[in-house]
Amino acid sequence: MIFMAPNNSDWDQIADLTGDPSWRAAAMWEYFRRVEDCRHRPVRRFWQNLGIDPSRHGWDGWLPTEKAAPEEAIADGQLREAIAKSVSSTLEELGAPSLARLEALLDPNDWRVVERDEVGARYTPLTTDNHQRVGSRERLLSVRARHPDRLHIELHALATRAVFADGNRAAGVEYLKGERLYAADPGASAAPGELRTVRARREVILAGGAFNTPQLLMLSGIGDPDVLGRAGVQVRIPLSGVGRNLQDRYEVPVVNRMARPWEMLAGATFTTGDAQYREWAQHKRGIYTTNGALMSVVQRSTAGKPVPDLFCYAVLTDFRGYQPGYSEQIRKRHDCLTWVVLKGHTNNRGGWVRIVSANPRVRPEINFRYFEEGTDGSGDDLRATVEGIRLVRRLSAGMKPRLIVEEELPGDRVASDDELRQYVRDHAWGHHASCTCAIGPEAGGGVLTTDFRVHRTERLRVVDASVFPRTPGLFIVSAVYMIGEKAADVMIGAAK
Repeated sequence: MIFMAPNNSDWDQIADLTGDPSWRAAAMWEYFRRVEDCRHRPVRRFWQNLGIDPSRHGWDGWLPTEKAAPEEAIADGQLREAIAKSVSSTLEELGAPSLARLEALLDPNDWRVVERDEVGARYTPLTTDNHQRVGSRERLLSVRARHPDRLHIELHALATRAVFADGNRAAGVEYLKGERLYAADPGASAAPGELRTVRARREVILAGGAFNTPQLLMLSGIGDPDVLGRAGVQVRIPLSGVGRNLQDRYEVPVVNRMARPWEMLAGATFTTGDAQYREWAQHKRGIYTTNGALMSVVQRSTAGKPVPDLFCYAVLTDFRGYQPGYSEQIRKRHDCLTWVVLKGHTNNRGGWVRIVSANPRVRPEINFRYFEEGTDGSGDDLRATVEGIRLVRRLSAGMKPRLIVEEELPGDRVASDDELRQYVRDHAWGHHASCTCAIGPEAGGGVLTTDFRVHRTERLRVVDASVFPRTPGLFIVSAVYMIGEKAADVMIGAAK
């Protein structure tokens, strides 16, 4: 998983919106350092032991971060030439790197780069441990192994609602015990499940994510009265902001067919039977140490934007988004170079999550209301995404016709602003959903206080991607981990 720190301005914006200085960038960066165990800057790791640490990485957190180690790529002549052409085009496009970027060695999480909102080429830090993927799952299993008396993980449990006592004081959670009970599962079961309740001595913390946390609140009677009424749920607390403000990034692909297949992918079947897998399993080397990214570029879609809003990364495959069967296309095609254009810091806040039934097994209605359907009346999100396509086309121009034979998607004939805008509308996707239980004043549509409490309740908090008033950064996972650490401090402080 790509691990990149949010921009400082993202945290400062949350602090301004909430009036709480504990959300400012300087304070939040300490949570980034608490999470990270940086293993891709060994020289800086040595110097920080001597008290010299301008990069301000985290060095002893619970989440190891590394760079990929695809040694075989260096022997691929086509890839070496592609990298050289891309770097040359990047320098022409963005100019020579600043001193801060040179000191950071293309590291996007170096404090000197983050603080200055630098643009330019980057490598992509990954959450891996000895080049094997890790994340929150491994963190949970590690804590359970060390403290089995304090952490119990209940599998095959579908939360149905929060349980209250003495008015609006949360006292526990009701759930259904059974496998595959949620309708979102392609193999959903028709079994009834066993209704159970777990009681909380102190607090109930919901962490169902941008879709299921608002669903749980609404099933518990907390939400927009009109939405609850249509679903047949009795209103406990009218909070119109629950499920609103749904946000995401936009991503679109530019797929190029190469003159010949990549040498490093020769014989790769992306199964445990190929030579590349054996190289990874035995030596932790090769292409399976990477997510496939060749290089990445951070840029502003428009000069003068306060923060860079485009992240464009090249992958050595035919990748057209996370649609059913996408991995089969990756397995079959070894002769493609795809630039993925990610548009961050989007203006659109018009999406929603709404329950349509009092039955917790029924999926809620989820509508991102992309582009003109949402709240970006200026059309800036659409225009910026188109500018990202034009940027990666310029970065690829030097590879034609020797390396790149043809642009397959959207295709060279799709060139006008109107054609590219329609292409973006038809092909954009996202997978960083957030902001559906936003921190902020109730009068402004906020659902939570700055210490993660649900308005007008006691002992009920939310800690997940739904809490942000605006989506932070370009990749959201680091911000989610950071607010998890912040919430832990808040709750420990309250308990004391």
